[in-house]
Amino acid sequence: MFEFLELANDIGIDLGTATVLVYVKGKGIVLQEPSVVAINKDTGKIIAVGSEARRMLGRTPGNIVAIRPLREGVIADYDVTEKMLRYFIQKANGKKWFFKPRVMVCIPSGVTGVEERAVRQATLQAGARQAHLIEEPMAAALGAGLDISEPSGSMVIDIGGGTTDVAVLSLGGIVCSRSLRVGGDKFDEAIVRYIRREFNLMIGERTAEEIKIEIGSALIEKDNSTQIRGRDLVTGLPKAITVTSSQIYQAISEPLEAVVSAVKEVLETTPPELSADIVDKGIVMTGGGALLHNFDRLISEETFLPVYVAENPVSCVAQGTGKAMVMMNILPNPQHKKIFKKLVG
Repeated sequence: MFEFLELANDIGIDLGTATVLVYVKGKGIVLQEPSVVAINKDTGKIIAVGSEARRMLGRTPGNIVAIRPLREGVIADYDVTEKMLRYFIQKANGKKWFFKPRVMVCIPSGVTGVEERAVRQATLQAGARQAHLIEEPMAAALGAGLDISEPSGSMVIDIGGGTTDVAVLSLGGIVCSRSLRVGGDKFDEAIVRYIRREFNLMIGERTAEEIKIEIGSALIEKDNSTQIRGRDLVTGLPKAITVTSSQIYQAISEPLEAVVSAVKEVLETTPPELSADIVDKGIVMTGGGALLHNFDRLISEETFLPVYVAENPVSCVAQGTGKAMVMMNILPNPQHKKIFKKLVG
C-alpha cells in the first residue's frame, strides 16, 4: 500500500522567467529547460516547449511565434504558462499518473496577491493535486545549505532572469527584503540597446546573452573582445563587428547599479544584531545572474562584506523547493511546524 502511494511524486518547480528547473523527490533536478513556448498562431496549437522552442526564438515563419509566457518573474500569459507547466509536470512525473503530484512553485518575494493566486491556479490547472508556494529568497537559502531556522541572520541575493531578490533571513522567516524587476533579461536588453546606439547594429536577445556570458564582467580586469553579427540599421545588410569587455561593462552598468543599491537598502534596514551575523557569515549569491564575472567582487567592494557564490547557483532555488517539500513530510517538533508555516504558503 505504501509503495503504491509513493507513485505520487512530490515536485518542486523553479518557475523562472528564463529557465524552468524541476525537482522530483528522491531524484533531484530532472529538468532544466528554457521557459519558452512555440505556438501556431492560426490554430493555437503548441508546437514546441523548452530547449526546442528556444532555438526558434527570432527564427520562426509568420504563422509560428516563440514566446516567453513569464516576464519579470510573474505570469504574462496565463494560458500558455498553464500549458507549459502541464508539459513539464508530465515530463517529470511520467505520463501514467496513479495520483496527481503535490507541486511547490517558487515566486519572487515582491509579488502581489493577484500574481500569487495566478501562479497557484495555473499549477492546479496544470495537473497538481496540491499547489504550494515558497518565496525565492527562502528557497535559495535552503538550496545553498544555509540554516535559516536558527535565530541568526543570513543574507541571500538571488539574481534570476526576470527578478533580483535580496533578503535577510532569520528564524525561518524574511526579516527584510527587496525585490527588483531587474535580472538577466535586463542585462541582455541593455546590451541590445548599447550595440544599436553605438554601432547602429541590431542584434537579438540570444546574441546579447552570449556576449554577456563570454566577455561580460561587473569589474574590468582584462579587456577581452569578441566578434558579433547582426543587421546594419543604415544599410539593412548583415554586418560583423568586434566589441570589448569595457564596452559591455558600460552597457550593463545601470542594472548593475540597481542591484548594488538594492543590497545597500536591505543592509540599511537590517536590525543591528543580524547585521553583526552577516559580517561574520557574509552574503551568499544564487541564481544564474550570480555567474556574471566578478559580480561577487563588485558587491563585496561596495558593501565591505565577504560575498560568496553558491556551489550550484542556477539550481539553488529548485533544490530549496525539494528541501521544503521534505520539511512538509518530516516535522520533528511543533517549533518546526511554526517555522514551516512561515516558509510555505
